[in-house]
Amino acid sequence: MTATAPRFGPSPVRLLLAAAVLIGTLLGALLAGASPASAHAALTGSNPKDGAVVATAPKEVTLTFSEQVAMGNDSIRVLEPSGKRSDKAKIRDLSAGGTVSYGVDLLPGLPNGTYTVAWQAISADSHPVSGAFTFSIGAPSKTTVALPDREIGGGFVGVLYDIARYASYAGFVLLAGGAAFVLLCWQRGASVRPLQRLVVQGWVTLTAATLATLLLRTPYTGSGKLADAFDLGGLRDVLETKTGAALISRLLLLGAAALFVAVLFGAYAKREDEAEKKDLTFGLAIGGTVVAAGIAGTWALSEHASTGIQPGLAMPVDVLHLLAVATWLGGLAALLTALYRAPSIERAAVRRFSGVAFTSVVVLAATGLYQSWRQVGSWSALTGTSYGQLLLVKIGLVVVMVGVAWISRRWTAQLGEATASAQEPTEANAEEAEGAEEAADSSDRERAAQLARQKAAVATAQKQKARDADPSRSGLRRSVLAEAGVAVVLLAVTTVLTATEPGRTEEEAARTGGSQAAATVPEGPTEIKMPFDTGGRNGKGTVRLSLDPATSGANEMHVWIDTPDGKPLDAPEVKVSFTLKAKQIGPLPITPDRLTAGHWSSGAVQIPMPGKWQVQVTVRTSDIDQTTIDKNVKIG
Repeated sequence: MTATAPRFGPSPVRLLLAAAVLIGTLLGALLAGASPASAHAALTGSNPKDGAVVATAPKEVTLTFSEQVAMGNDSIRVLEPSGKRSDKAKIRDLSAGGTVSYGVDLLPGLPNGTYTVAWQAISADSHPVSGAFTFSIGAPSKTTVALPDREIGGGFVGVLYDIARYASYAGFVLLAGGAAFVLLCWQRGASVRPLQRLVVQGWVTLTAATLATLLLRTPYTGSGKLADAFDLGGLRDVLETKTGAALISRLLLLGAAALFVAVLFGAYAKREDEAEKKDLTFGLAIGGTVVAAGIAGTWALSEHASTGIQPGLAMPVDVLHLLAVATWLGGLAALLTALYRAPSIERAAVRRFSGVAFTSVVVLAATGLYQSWRQVGSWSALTGTSYGQLLLVKIGLVVVMVGVAWISRRWTAQLGEATASAQEPTEANAEEAEGAEEAADSSDRERAAQLARQKAAVATAQKQKARDADPSRSGLRRSVLAEAGVAVVLLAVTTVLTATEPGRTEEEAARTGGSQAAATVPEGPTEIKMPFDTGGRNGKGTVRLSLDPATSGANEMHVWIDTPDGKPLDAPEVKVSFTLKAKQIGPLPITPDRLTAGHWSSGAVQIPMPGKWQVQVTVRTSDIDQTTIDKNVKIG
């Protein structure tokens, strides 16, 4: 007769539908009422200004940023027309009175011509940012600046850094979630070797990944050369940053975590008195929660949650989010280990984990909803930015996991209760073997021990076979394995998400409405056309941009904006920028002058070097309707 899973309260399908409606309603209200915010540092000013022509060579170049940044001695490079470096490669912090400013001294006796200032920095959320602009001494000149190839936050070092970040999250999940599973769901599991190995492996992985992240931070944010990972000077500079302090704090907390693990699998696993074990369980739960929250806080204090709007609320919410993820996914890994490696696990333990997982998912949904509003901010950013699209993938994966978890719940209801024979099969047989050894004559002791070991092996194999033949247990193992597979992908998406620019700032920088195809043009005057739609009333039209002579050096630029019926559209604001991504130059911002309705012009567009440049045009048609379109064009 087939067992039927009992019903526990309302239908899971109804609960999922109700949760979806509630989350959708709240998400819609939050996204509709979102206001702009910035999460990455931006260059707000410079001296000399972009495009400026000065009569004599300045003594220094200074840059001003929208928020605190971290810079090294090679973070600002000033290149003269020949491409030779013309600064002293010594950054000075000029910040004062709430203004974030850095400067670099220039070499004496600089020749006339157009100079390129290329900069890179680490914003407060730990992500690399960069840009460039030009100024001229005496008069503008044609330049052929050749910047060295550099990959800030990319290349082989970037791959290693991303692997270390993923390993850090995975290690934290196994460490915190595995320990929580033992304390909250299956206290007998503290003496099960496979579970012990799982949690210890989590600690080792997180510790090793944290050390690797600390060492890779210098080349990741600087030269991109793996050998610089062992630069003691660079390591010293990293330790003075917020990210470095967070990584060192994590290593110190991992020392406390090692003591916690030793007690959990040592004194706690051997404790037999129920009253004493209950008190120790409470103490370990409190201590473990504090340590886990501290480790989670090292991410919250150094990444997206620490910048932008409402950081005071966002950081504790981020800690709760990480703890919920670890409890759910780490507990899932522990359950899978118990199902495959442990001789048995009681149905009560599996049901307790089901309750813990449900609570974790509720916390995950609530904190994730707030984070979505804070980092995305609008429906267009949810679907039109990389961050928003990754977030949708993450939400989809969570929904899939919840669906598979419901299947696991049904299998759990059909599990038979563990009997006394469900103890470690080797324990009873080991006692039997010991008795056999004592009863045997000294001459037969070795033979008796061998027979006892063989009997224990046969008993273990029989119990394993009987356990695997249980259809309910096999079904639960398959569904939990499917959950774990989705969890691995979910953790990878989450890792990428934490390193992706939030949708708010990405949408502010550029809306993906322009054509990305490169326009191949011959040397000489060139013109490109780009349709746009700001989303508001009378917000559609076409931008025509001409550049003459479309070569490196000085250029004259004209911008015309027409409505769909060909009439001039007099937009309140038009901005243009040029970026050479291959050489990490830019964006070079240009604010053209309005000549007539629908026509803007600038006669001081300096293109430092030939190449495939990305031209971005920002058009604002009302106080709230704005879009940025772009197109690639070969210049020179």
